[in-house]
Amino acid sequence: MKELLEYRIKMIERLGKAAQEFRLACEAINDPYEKMEGEWTLHQLASHTRDVDKFVYGVRIRRTIAENNPEFTSFDADEWMSKNYNKEESLAGILAEFTASIEEVCEILSEQPQEAWSRESRHETMGEGLALQLWVERSLAHIEEHLLTLKKPKNK
Repeated sequence: MKELLEYRIKMIERLGKAAQEFRLACEAINDPYEKMEGEWTLHQLASHTRDVDKFVYGVRIRRTIAENNPEFTSFDADEWMSKNYNKEESLAGILAEFTASIEEVCEILSEQPQEAWSRESRHETMGEGLALQLWVERSLAHIEEHLLTLKKPKNK
């Protein structure tokens, strides 16, 4: 049990740090419309990372804490981007909104009793019995995946 508690504390800390590292990595790139890995620009990647927190993992974490066994639908990131991406939105605003949301999630998680980490939710394709801890792990993994993209050397 002690190891699990330590794991969760470190995960919350890493979630907050990963969000800050992502923000700093974005801010270190001079051209927000520079292509990153694949077809997306830095601006699109930042918008996507913020939106996945805002509409997927952040919501799933908050609702799993607040509701009894909430059900979640699938999220198609490419479809979302094609319909909702706003090239005119400021990168600074995207990053500020993203880090503020993650900081809030970290605070909420830090205040939860240990049994809250086992609160369950459902997903339309993933099934039932999905614990809060899963959504936190996925949120962190998503941020770190895109942080790695930002840190990769560019092939010129």
